[in-house]
Amino acid sequence: MHETREIKTHGRTVCVHVDPEPEREGRPALWPTVGEYPIYDQFLYSTMTTDHERNERFRAALAKLAPGRHVLDIGTGEDLLWARESVQAGARHALAVEVIEPAFHKAADTLAALDQRDLITLLLGESTTLQFAPKADVCVAEIIGSLAGAEGAAAVLTDARNRHLVPGGLVVPHRAVTLAAAVRLSDLLPGQPVAFAEASLPYLQSIFDWHGGPFDIRLRIENPDTDALLSDGRPVEVLDFNGELRTEQRTTVRLAITRAGHVDGVLTWLNLWCLPDEEPLDALRMRTNWASIYFPLFDRPVPVEPGDVLELTVETALSDDGIHPDYHLGATLRTTGGEEHHGSLASPHHGGPFRAHPVYQALFSTT
Repeated sequence: MHETREIKTHGRTVCVHVDPEPEREGRPALWPTVGEYPIYDQFLYSTMTTDHERNERFRAALAKLAPGRHVLDIGTGEDLLWARESVQAGARHALAVEVIEPAFHKAADTLAALDQRDLITLLLGESTTLQFAPKADVCVAEIIGSLAGAEGAAAVLTDARNRHLVPGGLVVPHRAVTLAAAVRLSDLLPGQPVAFAEASLPYLQSIFDWHGGPFDIRLRIENPDTDALLSDGRPVEVLDFNGELRTEQRTTVRLAITRAGHVDGVLTWLNLWCLPDEEPLDALRMRTNWASIYFPLFDRPVPVEPGDVLELTVETALSDDGIHPDYHLGATLRTTGGEEHHGSLASPHHGGPFRAHPVYQALFSTT
């Protein structure tokens, strides 16, 4: 059974349904998505700096690309992680950029204690507005979301390629893809209430406070039960950072239902390549800080059988900040019996409705 906790934000009281069971390794958990918002704390930074699957891929790419070159690290964080790794790999110089002011000040303390501090320059601000020289040979940016583009990677790295990199300069990571499959939310959390993990409430509070009030935030599923997938997974968002990089895109895929069950939405997850010829990081099947994102599509679960097809369209368009994308999903489920079921969801980076879909009505209530 879920319990109820209250969040007070900008004069409103929001009741949040929570799962009181303590989180433990491998147990599924529902969180708000967090990477797209300036709410990073020591816990969130530590989950990234201790992510073996992620870090080994970034290190291997920098070991190959950084020696003797100027490196730009966008979103360096309080640990200056990739700026330090670049210098250790033999970079001539690393320019580290951080937009979150508390993280910048901690990064400055980190830099002051480094033996190789003369090889790193730290700047506060957005890379999309800063000017600096010389141009970099390599740009490393760990601004990839659980949805590949959710943290603004397409817009930020398009700008970096145009203004901050030499002709022929390279970006790490090389490629990021968001895949989607048909699911039912409750099946992703078997034997558990569909409710937020209690440990996630401070982050939900911080996001609502940052925004100025509650909205239907994207739903992050940690350790989802992969047996819940009812279809194959297909790419719905592709970011080629060293190729044709699009800040807005529209993709339609056909998800073939492979086993009987009920569908009320889709689960999305990340595949990531730091070098073009490596095995990708698969956030659904590997242990990593990236999780999966669930999007509700239908007002109630729809029964499906093998041979049914969910036609899914995912569209990204830049939000009013010009950096973070809004996601728009449309779906038509066609059954072998000739039935059609239609669903859709608008998922803006910020703003938009609150409790507009039955899933959000079940997760939140107001007083």
